[in-house]
Amino acid sequence: MNKKMTVTDVFFDLDHTLWDFDKNSMLAFKRVFKKFKIKIEFDAFLKVYEPINIAYWKKYREDKVSKEQLRRGRLKDSFKNFDIFCTTKKIDEIADSYIHELPFDNHLFDGAIEILDYLFLKYKLHIITNGFEEVQYKKLKNSGIVHYFSSVTTSEEVGVKKPNPKVFLTALHKANSKAADCIMIGDSLEADILGAKNIGMHTIFYNYRNEIISQKIKAIDSLLEIKNYL
Repeated sequence: MNKKMTVTDVFFDLDHTLWDFDKNSMLAFKRVFKKFKIKIEFDAFLKVYEPINIAYWKKYREDKVSKEQLRRGRLKDSFKNFDIFCTTKKIDEIADSYIHELPFDNHLFDGAIEILDYLFLKYKLHIITNGFEEVQYKKLKNSGIVHYFSSVTTSEEVGVKKPNPKVFLTALHKANSKAADCIMIGDSLEADILGAKNIGMHTIFYNYRNEIISQKIKAIDSLLEIKNYL
């Protein structure tokens, strides 16, 4: 058993940490492909799309592409692999439809509700997310977990993205808490863990992708392992 930490506030990332983005995204894309009559073998598309999407989100965090460029580029680049070429207008329609469909499926990771019930009795809980503001609140509400959180901080609200310290400092201000009394739990080493550490927060890395990481980083493979620390 790991030594439990003394904190007052627990901050979670949302996508890929509590909300099962990959599963929900897949279901949204299936409806979008049917609507727009896109003829691509679906599993093949996901294998191409997912690394492209991750690369675009990295560029987005680093302010190398805009929100619009991310939404267009990840689709255009993926479709090119299947020799499918769409006008920008068509790409925008597909992208808008996908964003609209995304909050309708709200699968959470195994153990999400149980760990939130456990933590809710002991700490103030919060969300810090780089996801698009227009859908993040819908995800929280539609998945039935919005009531657990005292505050929600989005990168669009702040004007910069994690790991920029301004995002974390804004979240701490909203929570009326000090960094040393808080912990950040998320799936991105760069955005969540290093970003939070840089301002003095405790961290737990949700390593559900089984990445190779330093032993110095507190990490879990399943959400219920949080009980070992808190």
